[in-house]
Amino acid sequence: MRSPVVPALTLAALLLTGCASAPNDPSLVLQTSKTPAEYAECVVPKLQDPTVSQTQRGYRIVVSSKIAADNVLEAYKAPNGGKVYLYERHLLASSFSPSSFERAAQGCL
Repeated sequence: MRSPVVPALTLAALLLTGCASAPNDPSLVLQTSKTPAEYAECVVPKLQDPTVSQTQRGYRIVVSSKIAADNVLEAYKAPNGGKVYLYERHLLASSFSPSSFERAAQGCL
């Protein structure tokens, strides 16, 4: 007879899989020919209620989420334009296609 603890532990492990990545690792790193200011100017209108802050090295754009960690875009100056770091937590069901946040980020490259 199988112990009921084994299926429960398996389910718990599957549910926590989305939380296994390190919080400081970007979900996606993109290269753009635009400067950080040009990139921010393009992407901000495409996002839902973003909070934009200018840092010493570029721009940080945060979109609050009610069900997961906030989504963050960071745009930094690079030798040939800019580098964009996307930090986004995917829900298991929605991780098979790009989110609207990711599409906005890629649409402004």
